[in-house]
Amino acid sequence: MQNRWTLALGFILSLIALAFPVLAAEVRISAASSLTEAVSEICSRYSARHPGVTLVRNFASSGTLANQINSGAPVDIFISANPKWMDYLIEQDRIPQGGVRVLATNALVVVGSKQKQGKPFAAMTKFARIVIGSPKSVPAGEYAEKALKAVGIYEQLQEENRLVIAKDVRQALMYAERGEVDAAFVYRTDALLARNAVIIYVVPQELYPSVTYPVGLTAEGTKNRAAEDFFTFLTSPEAAMVLGKYGFVTEMQPFSP
Repeated sequence: MQNRWTLALGFILSLIALAFPVLAAEVRISAASSLTEAVSEICSRYSARHPGVTLVRNFASSGTLANQINSGAPVDIFISANPKWMDYLIEQDRIPQGGVRVLATNALVVVGSKQKQGKPFAAMTKFARIVIGSPKSVPAGEYAEKALKAVGIYEQLQEENRLVIAKDVRQALMYAERGEVDAAFVYRTDALLARNAVIIYVVPQELYPSVTYPVGLTAEGTKNRAAEDFFTFLTSPEAAMVLGKYGFVTEMQPFSP
């Protein structure tokens, strides 16, 4: 009799599990550091509706994240601060090209003290210390390098040891906030978070490529149903509203490498 009750109970629990599945899933997200606040809020909104899904976030420079993924780091979704590192992972067969989208756009600015406002862009040769993200791994640093080269002052600043190299755009902002440098190249969205530093230049768009944030599921992510669901939410109007709140421009469009 006891065995019959045990079998019956097991059968009933199985039916309940089929009718009301409890999914314990994990989604691993690697995103450019400039997206920290926006992606964190998007994750919080998603988690409130999907308590069974754990969202693991990793923020760093796009180059650092791309190299981690290519080295085998477990990641489901990658958001880069420029197309270069997304292209790299597509070429390495780590990310299927077809599902990549442009999540948002941004702009490059220079922040510093109020006393530096109103001077021409080329006058940066008068600044003793200018911080940029490492051009080899930080998209904002690569954009800054292109802009400074376009006005013909990059080599001079480099030769005179006036350039300070930061590991990512947030470290560059931190140096400016502390007054440890005269100027820092960051994104407009980063500048909006500053408490002490102010925007002293909006870098002319013709001096550097458009700042775009492509997002894509990794090869692993395409096999993770929870990752696919979060990707859909990440590219939804609600997520776009959150991105806009933090200063990003959102115009969802296909990604063209």
